[in-house]
Amino acid sequence: MKSLHVKKGDRVKVIAGNDKGTIGEVIAVYPALNRVTVEGVNIVKRHLRDSASQPQSTQVTKGGIVASEAPIHVSNVQLVVGSGKEATVTRVGHDREEVTKRRPDGTEYTAQRSVRVLKKDAPKKGGKK
Repeated sequence: MKSLHVKKGDRVKVIAGNDKGTIGEVIAVYPALNRVTVEGVNIVKRHLRDSASQPQSTQVTKGGIVASEAPIHVSNVQLVVGSGKEATVTRVGHDREEVTKRRPDGTEYTAQRSVRVLKKDAPKKGGKK
């Protein structure tokens, strides 16, 4: 299975498309399709008809025009920390963390696991000031 640079719950900034510059939270991730759904981005409207959950049921769900978010390509989003004017672009890194684990017989041992961390981008060198 592929892994992406963002996960569900991350705050991202849209860097391409009609919603460029919008900051939102990742609602869903589709690694096989390289797509993510971001809150408030790529809103599409669907026309739904009235429908019953069961053929003999008296319970009917109301139809109409429903707006919802559609997935966008993962390359069009960039991970950020904060929101509004304080939002800073970050990158994902991994650190090793020592943890204590327990065997079924009750003995303990130490092991390491990988932890996802956010790294601030360093300023570019050699550029104009």
